Amino acid sequence: MVVDRSGSVVSSADVLVEVEWTRVLDDVSTARVFIEPDGDCCERLDGVRSWRHKLVIWRDGHPVWEGPIVDVDWRTTGVEIQAVDVLGWLDRRVPHQDIRFDGRDLADIAAWLIEDGFAPDDPGHDVVVVGATRILGDREYEQDRGQTGDHLRKLAETGVDFTAVGSRILIMPEDHCERVGSLTDADFPAGLSVAEDGASLGTRWVVWGDDDVKGVAGGVDPYYGLLERSVEETSILDDLSAGAAARSRLRGSSPAPVFVDSQQVTLSPDAAVDVPSLVPGWCVDVTTTATCRRVGQSLKIVGVKVTENGSGESVAVQLAPSGV
Repeated sequence: MVVDRSGSVVSSADVLVEVEWTRVLDDVSTARVFIEPDGDCCERLDGVRSWRHKLVIWRDGHPVWEGPIVDVDWRTTGVEIQAVDVLGWLDRRVPHQDIRFDGRDLADIAAWLIEDGFAPDDPGHDVVVVGATRILGDREYEQDRGQTGDHLRKLAETGVDFTAVGSRILIMPEDHCERVGSLTDADFPAGLSVAEDGASLGTRWVVWGDDDVKGVAGGVDPYYGLLERSVEETSILDDLSAGAAARSRLRGSSPAPVFVDSQQVTLSPDAAVDVPSLVPGWCVDVTTTATCRRVGQSLKIVGVKVTENGSGESVAVQLAPSGV
Protein backbone atom coordinates (compact mmCIF):
# COMPACT_ATOMS: atom_id res chain seq x y z
CA MET A 1 0.00 0.00 0.00
CA VAL A 2 0.89 3.66 -0.35
CA VAL A 3 1.18 5.52 2.94
CA ASP A 4 1.30 9.26 3.60
CA ARG A 5 3.90 11.00 5.80
CA SER A 6 1.17 11.35 8.40
CA GLY A 7 0.71 7.57 8.53
CA SER A 8 -2.65 7.52 6.80
CA VAL A 9 -3.21 5.10 3.92
CA VAL A 10 -3.39 6.81 0.52
CA SER A 11 -4.23 3.68 -1.44
CA SER A 12 -3.98 -0.06 -1.21
CA ALA A 13 -2.94 -2.16 -4.21
CA ASP A 14 -5.87 -4.56 -4.47
CA VAL A 15 -4.94 -5.69 -7.99
CA LEU A 16 -1.18 -6.07 -7.81
CA VAL A 17 0.08 -7.30 -11.19
CA GLU A 18 3.77 -7.39 -10.31
CA VAL A 19 5.91 -6.66 -7.26
CA GLU A 20 9.68 -6.63 -6.85
CA TRP A 21 11.61 -5.79 -3.70
CA THR A 22 15.28 -6.04 -2.85
CA ARG A 23 17.65 -5.87 0.09
CA VAL A 24 21.31 -4.91 -0.23
CA LEU A 25 24.33 -4.53 2.01
CA ASP A 26 25.93 -1.11 2.51
CA ASP A 27 23.65 0.68 0.05
CA VAL A 28 20.08 1.69 -0.72
CA SER A 29 17.68 -1.03 -1.90
CA THR A 30 14.76 -0.53 -4.29
CA ALA A 31 11.24 -1.80 -4.88
CA ARG A 32 8.81 -1.64 -7.77
CA VAL A 33 5.12 -2.46 -8.10
CA PHE A 34 2.69 -2.39 -11.00
CA ILE A 35 -0.93 -1.83 -9.99
CA GLU A 36 -4.02 -2.37 -12.09
CA PRO A 37 -6.51 0.09 -10.54
CA ASP A 38 -10.05 -1.00 -9.80
CA GLY A 39 -12.99 0.95 -8.37
CA ASP A 40 -11.90 4.24 -6.83
CA CYS A 41 -8.28 3.05 -6.59
CA CYS A 42 -7.43 5.02 -9.74
CA GLU A 43 -8.63 8.26 -8.19
CA ARG A 44 -6.58 7.63 -5.05
CA LEU A 45 -3.46 6.75 -7.05
CA ASP A 46 -3.83 10.07 -8.87
CA GLY A 47 -2.68 11.73 -5.64
CA VAL A 48 0.53 9.73 -5.17
CA ARG A 49 3.57 12.01 -4.97
CA SER A 50 7.30 11.33 -4.83
CA TRP A 51 8.97 11.71 -1.39
CA ARG A 52 5.62 12.69 0.19
CA HIS A 53 4.40 9.09 0.20
CA LYS A 54 6.06 5.76 0.86
CA LEU A 55 5.51 2.26 -0.43
CA VAL A 56 4.97 -0.56 2.07
CA ILE A 57 5.12 -4.23 1.04
CA TRP A 58 3.93 -7.25 3.00
CA ARG A 59 4.64 -10.94 2.44
CA ASP A 60 2.39 -13.51 4.11
CA GLY A 61 0.96 -10.75 6.29
CA HIS A 62 4.35 -9.56 7.54
CA PRO A 63 6.00 -6.26 6.47
CA VAL A 64 9.19 -6.94 4.50
CA TRP A 65 10.01 -3.63 2.79
CA GLU A 66 9.18 0.07 2.94
CA GLY A 67 10.55 3.37 1.78
CA PRO A 68 9.83 6.66 0.00
CA ILE A 69 8.36 6.66 -3.49
CA VAL A 70 10.72 8.29 -5.99
CA ASP A 71 8.97 7.73 -9.31
CA VAL A 72 5.37 7.22 -10.46
CA ASP A 73 4.37 6.29 -14.00
CA TRP A 74 0.64 6.55 -14.75
CA ARG A 75 -0.26 4.50 -17.84
CA THR A 76 -3.50 3.54 -19.52
CA THR A 77 -2.89 -0.05 -18.42
CA GLY A 78 -2.03 0.74 -14.82
CA VAL A 79 0.34 2.56 -12.46
CA GLU A 80 3.99 1.70 -11.88
CA ILE A 81 5.55 2.89 -8.63
CA GLN A 82 9.25 2.82 -7.81
CA ALA A 83 10.69 3.45 -4.37
CA VAL A 84 13.92 3.34 -2.37
CA ASP A 85 14.29 2.10 1.19
CA VAL A 86 14.49 4.29 4.30
CA LEU A 87 18.22 4.84 3.70
CA GLY A 88 17.30 6.72 0.53
CA TRP A 89 16.39 9.75 2.63
CA LEU A 90 20.03 9.99 3.74
CA ASP A 91 21.03 10.67 0.13
CA ARG A 92 18.93 13.83 0.50
CA ARG A 93 20.38 14.86 3.86
CA VAL A 94 23.65 16.52 4.94
CA PRO A 95 25.49 16.72 8.30
CA HIS A 96 23.73 19.26 10.47
CA GLN A 97 26.64 20.17 12.75
CA ASP A 98 30.42 20.13 12.86
CA ILE A 99 31.70 17.11 14.76
CA ARG A 100 34.95 15.24 15.34
CA PHE A 101 35.21 11.69 16.68
CA ASP A 102 38.38 10.57 18.43
CA GLY A 103 38.87 6.88 19.10
CA ARG A 104 35.21 5.97 18.62
CA ASP A 105 33.85 2.63 17.46
CA LEU A 106 32.82 2.77 13.80
CA ALA A 107 29.35 1.48 14.71
CA ASP A 108 28.83 4.51 16.96
CA ILE A 109 29.95 6.86 14.19
CA ALA A 110 27.57 5.19 11.73
CA ALA A 111 24.70 5.51 14.21
CA TRP A 112 25.46 9.22 14.67
CA LEU A 113 25.45 9.85 10.93
CA ILE A 114 22.02 8.24 10.63
CA GLU A 115 20.49 9.95 13.65
CA ASP A 116 21.89 13.35 12.67
CA GLY A 117 20.59 12.88 9.13
CA PHE A 118 17.06 12.23 10.32
CA ALA A 119 17.09 14.68 13.26
CA PRO A 120 15.47 17.71 11.55
CA ASP A 121 12.71 15.66 9.89
CA ASP A 122 12.21 12.02 10.83
CA PRO A 123 10.02 9.99 8.41
CA GLY A 124 9.99 7.13 10.92
CA HIS A 125 13.01 4.91 11.50
CA ASP A 126 14.82 2.81 14.09
CA VAL A 127 18.54 2.19 14.40
CA VAL A 128 19.67 -1.19 15.73
CA VAL A 129 23.36 -1.66 16.51
CA VAL A 130 23.78 -5.42 16.21
CA GLY A 131 27.30 -5.25 17.64
CA ALA A 132 30.37 -3.09 18.01
CA THR A 133 32.97 -3.30 15.26
CA ARG A 134 35.85 -3.19 17.77
CA ILE A 135 37.52 -0.80 15.35
CA LEU A 136 38.20 2.58 16.92
CA GLY A 137 38.80 5.52 14.65
CA ASP A 138 38.93 9.26 14.20
CA ARG A 139 36.50 10.92 11.82
CA GLU A 140 35.43 14.50 11.17
CA TYR A 141 32.29 15.83 9.48
CA GLU A 142 31.50 19.41 8.56
CA GLN A 143 28.05 20.95 8.66
CA ASP A 144 26.36 21.02 5.23
CA ARG A 145 29.33 19.37 3.46
CA GLY A 146 28.59 16.17 1.54
CA GLN A 147 25.55 13.89 1.55
CA THR A 148 25.02 11.82 4.67
CA GLY A 149 24.42 8.68 2.60
CA ASP A 150 27.81 9.09 0.91
CA HIS A 151 29.52 9.54 4.29
CA LEU A 152 27.85 6.35 5.53
CA ARG A 153 28.94 4.34 2.48
CA LYS A 154 32.52 5.63 2.84
CA LEU A 155 32.52 4.53 6.48
CA ALA A 156 31.31 1.08 5.43
CA GLU A 157 34.48 0.63 3.37
CA THR A 158 36.55 0.66 6.56
CA GLY A 159 35.03 -2.06 8.75
CA VAL A 160 31.30 -1.57 9.43
CA ASP A 161 28.21 -2.84 7.58
CA PHE A 162 24.64 -1.54 7.40
CA THR A 163 21.36 -2.50 5.77
CA ALA A 164 17.68 -1.57 5.92
CA VAL A 165 14.88 -3.98 6.78
CA GLY A 166 11.59 -2.10 6.65
CA SER A 167 11.98 1.02 8.76
CA ARG A 168 14.85 -0.50 10.76
CA ILE A 169 18.46 0.29 9.91
CA LEU A 170 20.85 -2.41 11.13
CA ILE A 171 24.48 -1.60 11.90
CA MET A 172 26.89 -4.48 12.40
CA PRO A 173 30.60 -5.33 12.38
CA GLU A 174 31.98 -6.37 9.02
CA ASP A 175 32.77 -9.85 10.37
CA HIS A 176 29.21 -10.42 11.63
CA CYS A 177 28.04 -13.83 10.44
CA GLU A 178 24.88 -14.96 12.23
CA ARG A 179 23.62 -18.00 10.33
CA VAL A 180 20.04 -18.13 9.11
CA GLY A 181 19.99 -21.42 7.24
CA SER A 182 21.79 -23.61 4.74
CA LEU A 183 21.61 -24.11 0.98
CA THR A 184 22.69 -26.95 -1.29
CA ASP A 185 22.43 -27.65 -5.01
CA ALA A 186 18.91 -28.99 -4.44
CA ASP A 187 17.85 -25.48 -3.41
CA PHE A 188 18.86 -24.10 -6.83
CA PRO A 189 16.88 -26.31 -9.21
CA ALA A 190 17.71 -24.13 -12.24
CA GLY A 191 21.40 -23.97 -11.37
CA LEU A 192 23.64 -21.14 -10.20
CA SER A 193 26.96 -19.54 -11.00
CA VAL A 194 30.14 -19.55 -8.95
CA ALA A 195 32.51 -16.74 -9.89
CA GLU A 196 35.99 -15.84 -8.69
CA ASP A 197 36.61 -12.09 -8.72
CA GLY A 198 40.27 -11.84 -9.61
CA ALA A 199 39.97 -8.10 -10.23
CA SER A 200 39.38 -7.57 -6.51
CA LEU A 201 42.36 -9.64 -5.37
CA GLY A 202 44.96 -7.77 -3.35
CA THR A 203 47.66 -9.15 -1.04
CA ARG A 204 48.93 -5.78 0.25
CA TRP A 205 46.72 -2.77 0.87
CA VAL A 206 47.76 0.81 1.54
CA VAL A 207 45.06 3.19 2.77
CA TRP A 208 45.87 6.90 2.77
CA GLY A 209 43.86 9.15 5.06
CA ASP A 210 43.93 12.89 5.63
CA ASP A 211 47.36 14.57 5.25
CA ASP A 212 50.03 11.87 5.78
CA VAL A 213 47.81 9.39 7.62
CA LYS A 214 48.61 5.90 6.35
CA GLY A 215 47.68 2.30 7.06
CA VAL A 216 49.20 -0.87 5.59
CA ALA A 217 48.14 -4.50 5.72
CA GLY A 218 49.43 -7.65 4.03
CA GLY A 219 52.44 -8.21 1.85
CA VAL A 220 53.87 -10.91 -0.40
CA ASP A 221 51.49 -13.87 -0.35
CA PRO A 222 53.15 -17.32 -0.58
CA TYR A 223 50.50 -18.44 -3.09
CA TYR A 224 49.61 -15.35 -5.13
CA GLY A 225 52.81 -13.36 -4.83
CA LEU A 226 52.52 -9.57 -4.48
CA LEU A 227 49.44 -7.67 -5.66
CA GLU A 228 49.35 -4.16 -4.21
CA ARG A 229 46.43 -1.76 -3.97
CA SER A 230 46.52 1.86 -2.81
CA VAL A 231 43.38 3.89 -2.06
CA GLU A 232 42.53 7.23 -0.47
CA GLU A 233 40.02 7.65 2.35
CA THR A 234 40.32 11.30 3.28
CA SER A 235 37.73 11.00 6.05
CA ILE A 236 40.23 8.88 8.06
CA LEU A 237 42.18 11.08 10.47
CA ASP A 238 44.53 8.65 12.26
CA ASP A 239 46.97 5.86 11.44
CA LEU A 240 45.14 3.34 13.63
CA SER A 241 41.92 3.75 11.65
CA ALA A 242 43.82 3.64 8.37
CA GLY A 243 45.42 0.37 9.44
CA ALA A 244 42.02 -1.08 10.36
CA ALA A 245 40.67 0.01 6.98
CA ALA A 246 43.60 -1.67 5.22
CA ARG A 247 43.01 -4.91 7.15
CA SER A 248 39.31 -4.75 6.32
CA ARG A 249 40.08 -4.47 2.61
CA LEU A 250 42.62 -7.29 2.85
CA ARG A 251 40.07 -9.62 4.48
CA GLY A 252 37.69 -9.05 1.60
CA SER A 253 40.23 -9.43 -1.19
CA SER A 254 42.61 -12.26 -0.26
CA PRO A 255 42.19 -15.00 -1.22
CA ALA A 256 40.37 -14.00 -4.41
CA PRO A 257 36.69 -13.55 -3.45
CA VAL A 258 34.35 -16.29 -4.65
CA PHE A 259 30.72 -15.28 -5.20
CA VAL A 260 27.68 -17.51 -5.48
CA ASP A 261 24.96 -15.83 -7.52
CA SER A 262 21.41 -16.99 -8.19
CA GLN A 263 20.23 -13.72 -9.74
CA GLN A 264 19.00 -15.47 -12.88
CA VAL A 265 17.35 -18.39 -11.04
CA THR A 266 15.18 -18.81 -7.99
CA LEU A 267 15.50 -20.66 -4.73
CA SER A 268 13.42 -23.79 -4.37
CA PRO A 269 10.18 -23.27 -2.39
CA ASP A 270 11.48 -26.07 -0.15
CA ALA A 271 14.80 -24.33 0.61
CA ALA A 272 15.70 -24.45 4.29
CA VAL A 273 15.61 -20.69 4.72
CA ASP A 274 12.86 -18.26 5.64
CA VAL A 275 12.67 -15.49 3.04
CA PRO A 276 12.09 -12.62 5.56
CA SER A 277 15.21 -13.81 7.43
CA LEU A 278 17.39 -13.32 4.34
CA VAL A 279 18.96 -10.13 5.66
CA PRO A 280 22.16 -8.74 4.11
CA GLY A 281 24.97 -9.11 6.60
CA TRP A 282 23.70 -12.47 7.86
CA CYS A 283 25.18 -15.76 6.60
CA VAL A 284 24.01 -19.04 5.12
CA ASP A 285 25.98 -22.27 4.91
CA VAL A 286 26.38 -23.16 1.23
CA THR A 287 27.41 -26.51 -0.23
CA THR A 288 27.51 -26.83 -4.01
CA THR A 289 29.23 -29.30 -6.33
CA ALA A 290 27.11 -28.53 -9.40
CA THR A 291 29.89 -26.56 -11.09
CA CYS A 292 33.58 -27.37 -11.51
CA ARG A 293 34.28 -24.95 -8.64
CA ARG A 294 33.10 -26.62 -5.46
CA VAL A 295 32.01 -24.53 -2.50
CA GLY A 296 31.43 -25.59 1.08
CA GLN A 297 31.47 -22.66 3.49
CA SER A 298 29.47 -19.94 5.20
CA LEU A 299 28.79 -17.05 2.86
CA LYS A 300 27.45 -13.61 3.67
CA ILE A 301 24.19 -12.42 2.13
CA VAL A 302 24.93 -9.25 0.16
CA GLY A 303 21.76 -9.04 -1.92
CA VAL A 304 18.21 -10.38 -2.06
CA LYS A 305 15.70 -9.92 -4.87
CA VAL A 306 12.09 -11.10 -4.59
CA THR A 307 9.76 -10.87 -7.58
CA GLU A 308 6.16 -12.01 -7.83
CA ASN A 309 3.83 -11.90 -10.82
CA GLY A 310 1.34 -14.11 -12.57
CA SER A 311 3.98 -16.82 -12.93
CA GLY A 312 4.61 -17.06 -9.17
CA GLU A 313 7.30 -15.90 -6.79
CA SER A 314 11.03 -15.84 -7.52
CA VAL A 315 13.63 -15.46 -4.77
CA ALA A 316 17.24 -14.77 -5.78
CA VAL A 317 20.23 -14.26 -3.50
CA GLN A 318 23.77 -13.00 -3.89
CA LEU A 319 26.37 -14.45 -1.54
CA ALA A 320 29.95 -13.34 -0.88
CA PRO A 321 32.82 -14.36 1.40
CA SER A 322 31.99 -13.69 5.03
CA GLY A 323 35.47 -12.53 6.01
CA VAL A 324 35.47 -14.71 9.15
